[in-house]
Amino acid sequence: MLELARGVAQWAHGFKSGVLFLFNTGEEEGLDGAHSFITQHHWRNSVRFAVDLEAMGISGKSTLFQGTHQWALESFAAVAKYPSAQIATQDVFRSGAIKSATDFQIYQEVAGLPGLDFAYTDRTSVYHTKNDKMKLLKPGSLQHIGENMLAFLLHAAASPKFMKDAHQAKQESTEQKKAIFFDILGKYMIVYPQRLAIMFHNSIIFQSLLIWGTSLLMGGRHGLVSFGISCLSIILMLIFSICLPVVVAFALPHISPFPVSFVANPWLVIGLFGSPALLGAFIGQHIGFILLKRHIQQVYLKTKPGLTGNTIEYIVDLEAERWIFKSGFVQWLIVLILGTYLKVGASYIALIWLVSPAFAYGLMEATLSPARLPKQLKVVTLVLALAAPVVSSAGLVVRMVDVMAGSIVRADRNPGGLPDWLGNVVVAVGIAIVVSFTFVYLLSYVHISGAKRTLLSLLCTLFGLALVMVSSGIVPAFTEDIARSVNVVHVVDTTRMNDRNTEPSSYISLFSNTPGKLTKELTDLGGEEFSCGRNMTIDFVTFTMKYGCRSYKGSNTGWSKSEVPLLQVESDSASDDTRRTIVSVDTKSSTRWSLAINKQEIDDFTIQVDSENLVQLGDKSQLDGWHTVQFAGGKSSPTKFQLTLFWSSNATHASPKEAKVEDYPFLVKLRTDVNRVTPMVEKVLEKLPRWCTPFGKSTSPYTLAFLTALPVNV
Repeated sequence: MLELARGVAQWAHGFKSGVLFLFNTGEEEGLDGAHSFITQHHWRNSVRFAVDLEAMGISGKSTLFQGTHQWALESFAAVAKYPSAQIATQDVFRSGAIKSATDFQIYQEVAGLPGLDFAYTDRTSVYHTKNDKMKLLKPGSLQHIGENMLAFLLHAAASPKFMKDAHQAKQESTEQKKAIFFDILGKYMIVYPQRLAIMFHNSIIFQSLLIWGTSLLMGGRHGLVSFGISCLSIILMLIFSICLPVVVAFALPHISPFPVSFVANPWLVIGLFGSPALLGAFIGQHIGFILLKRHIQQVYLKTKPGLTGNTIEYIVDLEAERWIFKSGFVQWLIVLILGTYLKVGASYIALIWLVSPAFAYGLMEATLSPARLPKQLKVVTLVLALAAPVVSSAGLVVRMVDVMAGSIVRADRNPGGLPDWLGNVVVAVGIAIVVSFTFVYLLSYVHISGAKRTLLSLLCTLFGLALVMVSSGIVPAFTEDIARSVNVVHVVDTTRMNDRNTEPSSYISLFSNTPGKLTKELTDLGGEEFSCGRNMTIDFVTFTMKYGCRSYKGSNTGWSKSEVPLLQVESDSASDDTRRTIVSVDTKSSTRWSLAINKQEIDDFTIQVDSENLVQLGDKSQLDGWHTVQFAGGKSSPTKFQLTLFWSSNATHASPKEAKVEDYPFLVKLRTDVNRVTPMVEKVLEKLPRWCTPFGKSTSPYTLAFLTALPVNV
């Protein structure tokens, strides 16, 4: 952004509008910086268009993954030197599959601004770890976004039409201005209205159904049965393609040192999951091929009794091959129908995989004479069929696999909450679906060729090599640059103190957001007295550690009782059938804390500092029965707050006579963070393997965390 500012300043001639560079913090704490600017800054009303520069990786191309209006996308496409854009990522992001948000959400939803959102996605495994650092950011990545963005900013600032469109866009519905966008080989960018896409898709769907319906009517019962078996081959292909790699995914945690063994080397998934998926796809399709042959052979024996046995067998093979090839049309037609109905932007991919092979088949193979005997499919047909689909989809598939593999590093938001095999299964299923759908045309050529044994040998060899490399540790699961997420936190816990005289519980906690046990890490921590298991549950307010390790050795040093936060009831009264409790909150030396309110008991609440409301009355959301407030401030931030709780009219809880204090549900939970490394934490960090790294998000505690709570019956 600094370099862009320099470039814009040099070329700022004839500008019709200004360019504002906003450097803000607080994104991880809840998009606070962007929200503060767009709601409070005196320049906020002058902003007409927003460009957000994001990263969920540290290299590769900066990809346009969200855009609001067609004219904005077209403006970028017209001037970008090396466009990288993919609406498929926008579909995934907006579906909620990715549990995160960017500042762009604030500009779009709060301010109603049109705009574009860009992000790096390569090497996403280092995201929010110690390896998310400048030395790993390739100069080419910066150059890529710099050249694209400089050209776009100069164009937008100098164009009176651009700002006029941006001003009008705030008054219009974005639903009518949505567009499909994607790039071709990073050289060209395609943009067209979603309305046009739906019309075009519907036209192709109608024509396809008409052609299939006509051909099936002409083919009679034989054609209908053959069509049904070819559709069955699609289903079998998908089932077998998924089953084989999923078996491998379940087995990996038992035969390799780490459950997820391919993070540092994503290419391993080709052998581990890609080979079994392709083998399964071939097996499923071959079963369909055999069933087709049996049916077609019976038909030919009845209708063409004059043909010899060898001739019939040869013709049957050729016709079965053609039906298997054409089953790919049915597969992608179904995907296109569903995508169009659900208004999925990435439906254009299904369109390409349907139209291009169908055109190639019609041009090179189809005949208007039903009496003509079938011929073997030409290789040139396959080349023409797959050229456009592969060019348009290969980059997306590679990027998808890389992001899926890298995201596993931080997949377990509640450490120990996910099964060890789940990450493997997700990657395996994703790869299997891609393989099953994209290899349907290619595999149809294999069944009557002499390449079956070669293919099977190659796939088994690739799988065997990958398995040996993973199980033996020849290729490491993690490296110093692509490390496993392991957090070390010195915890001071007062949540179970029965009275003021009881000492807080203090211990060193070890946990990982990467699925799998910490067995390997503990070999380097010998003598530190760690014990691990699922009985080490810790409620960190923003998340729950369900599996981890704990050590009490040396945990009484590095902190003082004066740093323990306080939750104290100041008053508890009821009037007009409403119970109100005022709690004083003292976070002591901490200016970063997380507070959770029990929404089962509390309808609403406010938080005040010196009579100023930080949190107003109003509807509060909840997750698993809790509303969480996160606060992060500077050195001069307040540390004393007043929490006013308004109880629910149907709040139910045990009376003090019916339960012990330690059994009461919590009314309020508080975690305060201190950015200090205690002596024991420092020792553990030094002993951890080099392929371990702390993972830091807004929900992650610092290396020293204090936990306290207020029971419902206080």
